[in-house]
Amino acid sequence: MRVHFEPGVCRGTVTVPPSKSMAHRTLICAALAEGESVIENLAFSQDIEATIRGLTAFGAAVERVGDSTVRVKGMGWPKAPAEPIDCGESGSTLRFLIPLAALAGKPVRFVGHGRLMERPQNVYAEIFAQKGVKFSHTAEEIFVDGMLPAGEYTVDGSVSSQFITGLLLALSLLKEPSTLTVKPPFESASYVALTCAAMADCGVHLQQNGNTFSIKGNEKYTSKNLKVEGDWSQAAFFAVPGSIAGGISVRGLRADSLQGDRVVLEILRRCGARFQEENGVYSFEKSALTAAEIDLADCPDLGPVLMAMALFCEGETHFINAGRLRIKESDRIAAMESEIRKMGGVIRSTQDEVFVTGGPLHSANLDSHNDHRIAMAMAAASMASGVPVVIDDAQAVRKSYANFWDDAASLGAQVKCDETT
Repeated sequence: MRVHFEPGVCRGTVTVPPSKSMAHRTLICAALAEGESVIENLAFSQDIEATIRGLTAFGAAVERVGDSTVRVKGMGWPKAPAEPIDCGESGSTLRFLIPLAALAGKPVRFVGHGRLMERPQNVYAEIFAQKGVKFSHTAEEIFVDGMLPAGEYTVDGSVSSQFITGLLLALSLLKEPSTLTVKPPFESASYVALTCAAMADCGVHLQQNGNTFSIKGNEKYTSKNLKVEGDWSQAAFFAVPGSIAGGISVRGLRADSLQGDRVVLEILRRCGARFQEENGVYSFEKSALTAAEIDLADCPDLGPVLMAMALFCEGETHFINAGRLRIKESDRIAAMESEIRKMGGVIRSTQDEVFVTGGPLHSANLDSHNDHRIAMAMAAASMASGVPVVIDDAQAVRKSYANFWDDAASLGAQVKCDETT
């Protein structure tokens, strides 16, 4: 799908979608319970649909009972599916469910699309080899066969926190206690905090001492009625242009959220953005922004939109600990370099750093690289500058924020979608 995006002067308020991070975790915890749970405020993005498919394959029943609500009949213990589990392009789905497959007692296969099967799974390969679980990873599928034992586990904290989440969810079901130690640096620790919160909501409480998690074992997840909070990472796509051009507000966010991407407010403030919060609505004023050093270690998903923001900062913005962006749905550093340069922006990178210099932009034909965050980041740059753009593969936003183009249009942008492209 090609989108012709003419931002004009964007003004108004957007209600942000539910947190995809919390939705994954809440669905899995409800599926691991033995009763029936109701989960409200879900957005059925492609990634969330992938997790629902996986949980259904393992034996849970997930029924839609409204536009944003599901009823989940838990499976208690995962059962081996007859067919491969299709994880779409969702890295979270795949990495969260792989350890559950190692509880099923029979072979389980996972397949995916896009770059999913290219994304590294070395953490599981090494741990499963140590624990006697068969694991193979090819360009076509991932194969798991064996029973994950209780015991002591160690994970490198510099890799994706998704591995830690997957292991915590699975180890909590085993009859005997386990420990999981994260070797520093513990990056993206906030995502693990979200996991612990979701587990606690369903009655499973972990003990954390520094970087070590103690899992009692033989835990029982409790069915419950739950509501998914708003997504801070998606709010950033409107907070950034709001801070540059003014007139945009976002609502639906928890000020006390554990989401690591809530740091977007601190980063914006440090760059000179002015905003206020009243009754849960954050209103952003037109501000003169200045460059800063931005550490993406705990908020990699903010990388693309903050690179777009840096185009409007006086001076050169320096991003550090950015290397993990290269192994997402696209190489997000290379993708942002390509698209920013098409608009006349100045950007350069090393393997782990990115440097963006503020300056004028012009219209361009852009490409999402089949990556939702690239598409939305470039739309944010367009809104901030008032410069129209054309974005190819704009349907990529359906992966996480299906209503993004509608929400942009509600602010006054002219959005023309060509579905035949």
